[in-house]
Amino acid sequence: MGMRMPGWYDIVSFDEINRREDEAGILRSRDTIHGLISAEIAKGIPSDRIILGGFSQGGAMALFSGVTCPQKLGGIFGLSSYLLLQGKIRDMVPAENPNKETPIFMGHGDADPVVRYDWGKRTAEKLKEWGWNVDLKTYPNLPHSADPKEIDDLEAYITSRVPPLGDKAGETL
Repeated sequence: MGMRMPGWYDIVSFDEINRREDEAGILRSRDTIHGLISAEIAKGIPSDRIILGGFSQGGAMALFSGVTCPQKLGGIFGLSSYLLLQGKIRDMVPAENPNKETPIFMGHGDADPVVRYDWGKRTAEKLKEWGWNVDLKTYPNLPHSADPKEIDDLEAYITSRVPPLGDKAGETL
């Protein structure tokens, strides 16, 4: 057993991405996330105003849950993240693929010793190969952390995907 991470899934190994994965934990977390999205939609939130994202393990879950989501989302992002269940994920995407046109934002530091930069880069390349629109931004010398420029880029992405409504329209943050 690897490091117990009951919040999302167990990380079995940091040696190589996707070598051994906690598939049951990943799917359980995905189902929880999809349930939360459905609950927000049931409360009247339009699905195209929902953005799913996270950092590290949360970013990996956001990418996985976003591309397999049965509802159209406003956006998907992963910071310092990687693609889960690479050998199976394409079979888990709904037939109508509602998020095929949903832009995906990824940010990754090129000095990340935890979630290696190469993993993020390969994730973006694989998603692009499968037809998703992925914008991977690289942050020089950034370890497994966030950077003010990365947060600014993320803010611009979120604002472009879900613009303000009503009285707030046209205002900047």
